[in-house]
Amino acid sequence: MPNSSKFINPPCPSLTELATHLPITHTRPHRNSCSTDYHTACLELAQSLWRCGSPAQAILQLDKSFMANDTVSNIPHHSTYSSILWIILHSPKDQFLGNPVRHFQHLASRMNMSQPNAELRIWRAWACLHITEIHTSSEQYPRDTHQLEKENLIIPSIEETISKIQNLASQHEAEAIKALLS
Repeated sequence: MPNSSKFINPPCPSLTELATHLPITHTRPHRNSCSTDYHTACLELAQSLWRCGSPAQAILQLDKSFMANDTVSNIPHHSTYSSILWIILHSPKDQFLGNPVRHFQHLASRMNMSQPNAELRIWRAWACLHITEIHTSSEQYPRDTHQLEKENLIIPSIEETISKIQNLASQHEAEAIKALLS
């Protein structure tokens, strides 16, 4: 296994520090359970990918952490939002980040409904879109206006998004999102 010499970015402070680079298969043993172990493995892999210079891939792993079953245990999803935002705001220009606003728009509007927590993950993706838009410029990360027009897609308001997350997840998670939006 490679060591930390592959790390080129400083650690994301809201994710667990790692001593070594993790393989992309790190989450697979826990995928079927979608339990706390899966959530933790996704966060660990996100930190590894971020540290190795792959911010877009790190965000994908953070998205996947939202699949973990909230009813199995008290999973603290609220910290995932701050990790996503931190990576977006600290990504070096020479590392591929893509357009996170467009990513979250597509994730929310094209969710695979057969995956765990699909409805809640849609609202979490909308929350990530709003958080990203509040902290970045629309010139840098515009919405996919082609999709909006073609599919007659209406992006839910911040208030509706927070309300849905509060109803489907928890007041604590909704409050964490509100804090990142202010």
